[in-house]
Amino acid sequence: MFLEKLRAVIEDTSTLKGKIFDYFIQALILLSLLAFTIETFPDNSKVTIELLNTFEFLCVIIFSIEYLLRVIVSKKPLKYIFSFYGVIDFLAIFPFYLKSIYDLRALRAFRIFRIFRALKLIRYNRALNRFNIASKIVKEELILFLILTSIFVFIASAGIYFFENEAQPENFSSVIHSGWWAIVTLTTVGYGDVYPITVGGKVFTTFIVLIGVGIVTIPAGLVASALSKAREIEAKEIKNK
Repeated sequence: MFLEKLRAVIEDTSTLKGKIFDYFIQALILLSLLAFTIETFPDNSKVTIELLNTFEFLCVIIFSIEYLLRVIVSKKPLKYIFSFYGVIDFLAIFPFYLKSIYDLRALRAFRIFRIFRALKLIRYNRALNRFNIASKIVKEELILFLILTSIFVFIASAGIYFFENEAQPENFSSVIHSGWWAIVTLTTVGYGDVYPITVGGKVFTTFIVLIGVGIVTIPAGLVASALSKAREIEAKEIKNK
């Protein structure tokens, strides 16, 4: 009985207590990110640093309690732990404990994981949650798209290497080194730091750019279609409640 009431507060946003809990966590996430930003200022006083450290400690304690409560109330704890939200919740707190156990300067890099707290806000946004539904709908199509894109990247890398290796051995010294050009060209970014100078290379690049325009638009169409279906699924779920 107690577990059901606790689950209603933590997972059910339709109740007053559930909304208060959600708003509190959201506010804490935003304040935590603000504190993290202020912490990067180079001229912080000792008092400011101490206040920020204290606030960080309180945030970690609260986020840790939230994480444990979500594990407890989850009907399938392991599924939650290894889910997207579970991993994000874990990444938001574990660097603090890691730093507490090992006083190594190299581990300071793990503090960057605190920015993952921003992703915790996704849990509380229904519009963003539709992307989760949409990703499941087009998962197979996106996997196929990534496979085809990888094949095109390899073809583009090998092709430009064939045309440009002799003329620019420093930029196109191998198929792997040519991969940078292939990626920025297929994605139509074109930084201009590496470009073909031979006639064959320029002609080849023209076709690659045209293919790249099509490659960029495919995911947009897939996601737009999936989001439309996600809206229909969400509307049916709301209607059935």
